[in-house]
Amino acid sequence: MTSASETQKFTEQPLLEVRDFQVELITDTAIIRAVDAVSFSIHRGETVTIIGESGSGKSTTAMGILRLLPEDLAVLSGTVVIDGVDISADPKAIDKVRGRTLALIPQDPMTALSPVHSIGSQLFEAISIAGAASAKDKAALQARAVRLLEQVHIPTPEKQLKKYPHQLSGGMLQRVLIAIALASEPQLLVADEPTSALDVTVQAGILDLLLELQEQRGIGILMITHDLGVARLISDRIHVMKDGAFVESGEVQQIVDHPATEYTQSLLAAVPVLGEWDETPAATGRRAATTDPALTQTGAKP
Repeated sequence: MTSASETQKFTEQPLLEVRDFQVELITDTAIIRAVDAVSFSIHRGETVTIIGESGSGKSTTAMGILRLLPEDLAVLSGTVVIDGVDISADPKAIDKVRGRTLALIPQDPMTALSPVHSIGSQLFEAISIAGAASAKDKAALQARAVRLLEQVHIPTPEKQLKKYPHQLSGGMLQRVLIAIALASEPQLLVADEPTSALDVTVQAGILDLLLELQEQRGIGILMITHDLGVARLISDRIHVMKDGAFVESGEVQQIVDHPATEYTQSLLAAVPVLGEWDETPAATGRRAATTDPALTQTGAKP
């Protein structure tokens, strides 16, 4: 039974509504339809994930919605409405929401951040562009930057502001990118493979952070990932993408427990599963192998 809060969430205007969205890429030899008539929506406090293998079109979908694809190489069609602003009818309208209502968390912090500018200078720039503090008010910029780094659980933020990207770990840099995205206090975050370059432990911390920020601020999240394990942890709804089109969509439990397509089943099968714990010491196992009659009779090596 749907609760009153859930009913209210889905009767209000979506933060993002995408209808029949297409992206055609122009090459020297052909026109390729990279995204084929996809439709979905995201409400406040909701995480919607687009999942698929590399080349399926999921990141192209996100970059197309953000209008970050080269205009001379990508032809967009369909309807995209962000917080009531129709950016498909007026392409310049994206400037009203991008970096304000809408923010992007890029995939690779080592390429997204400038290696020759400090963490502080890059965060100060994001804060001033968002209008949260004047570029001339150094004290206000510093205070705002420290608060943002504290929000993403970076220790001793004053010291971190003076460092350069190569001086921080991958997990810390990903938190810096999240802080930069939060500088404009967005209502919708687009997270493009935000954990793909991180190890499992750090990955879990970043996902926990996104969920915490969502609970505190009620932001909507569009998650782009190839990892169904990540999608299962963070999503409300999942859209499975293959060859530029959605082959299956539904609530997270429906997709994970009862996948309807062979492609989704293959994605699930690719998620590593721990086997039973073997308490036999490794050395004992090797000794047993050397005394195996089948090996000694044939002269085979263990």
